[in-house]
Order: sequence, then C-alpha cells, then structure tokens
Amino acid sequence: MNISTVLINNKLAYNLRMEDAVKLKNARGLLLRLHKKLVDRERMLYEGFNGSVTSGQFLSILIEDPDFEWLRKFSTLIVDIDEMFDQKDGFTMEAVDVHLQKLRELVTMKVEDERFRAKYQAALQQDFDAAAYQGELKELLAIDT
Repeated sequence: MNISTVLINNKLAYNLRMEDAVKLKNARGLLLRLHKKLVDRERMLYEGFNGSVTSGQFLSILIEDPDFEWLRKFSTLIVDIDEMFDQKDGFTMEAVDVHLQKLRELVTMKVEDERFRAKYQAALQQDFDAAAYQGELKELLAIDT
C-alpha cells in the first residue's frame, strides 16, 4: 500500500466519522423536539386531572414526581450530548458512537425500564407528532422499523 492510498483511506475514514458527529447533532435536535412534544402532552394530561399549574410548578413536578421519571431519560441524554459537544478539548469519535448507541436504545425502547417503555409506547400511540418525530429519528439513525 502506497502513501497516497493510506492518505485517501484516512481521509475517507475521517469523513465517515464526521458524518456520525453531524448525524448526532441532527438527532439531538429531533430528540429535543420529541422531548418537548412529550412534555407538553404530559402537562396537558396532568393539568386535566389536577388543574392548571405555572411553568415553574410544572418544572418542579417534572423534576421531582416519580410519574415523570420516564421523561428524564430524554432530558438526560440531551444534556449529555450537549456537554460532549461543548467540551473545551473537543470530543472523541468514541463518545459520538456511545451517544448514537444510547439514542438508538432510547428510540427503540431497548431499555430495561418497563415503566419507561409503557409510558413512551402510550405517548407514541396517542400523539401523531411524537410518533412522527420517533419515525424521523429512526430514519436518521438507520433503525429498521
């Protein structure tokens, strides 16, 4: 193998890796929209049973109420991805791979938390927009349905 072949192969590998970073950024945006849709849905359901609450009160409920724990999987992953991209020293491709895998597990509901799966599945069945974002994420992440 000559030097130009090695350089071309390295450049191709680098470009493929950077495509994964772009894919993760795009998936993070979709995940954020999905999360907002799910939070809005849960707020509507909560207020339907308990009456109106302020945004601050609802934020406290989201953070503290065990019934909303399933949504924290989304917000935690969004924050983790943001922190990875914001590192002063840059990020590794291994970190990109780890976050893409976590996204795939979340979107395909391959997590061990049965309550999460049940709540997420119900939300997707009852909310067309949430299901659409789920579908876009699956397509972006090349997940077979």
